[in-house]
Amino acid sequence: MAKTDEKADEKAGAAETTLGYEQARDELVEVVRRLEAGGTSLEESLALWERGEELATVCRRWLEGARARLDAALAESGGAGGDGEG
Repeated sequence: MAKTDEKADEKAGAAETTLGYEQARDELVEVVRRLEAGGTSLEESLALWERGEELATVCRRWLEGARARLDAALAESGGAGGDGEG
């Protein structure tokens, strides 16, 4: 089972280098729409599900990175005593 998770992380990592957050999110929305609409074969549904998982991982990594950057910026500005803005 761990090998499957590792492969998904590798695929998501590769996708992350080529997809921005908005691109991954938009594609994920389309994947979900297609799955919810139905009418696809089992094989196609599984492929869509797997792609959706990859895209969700890409989005999560982008958001975690943004959170880390924001936390770092807040810690830096808080440690400097603030400049009166905000």
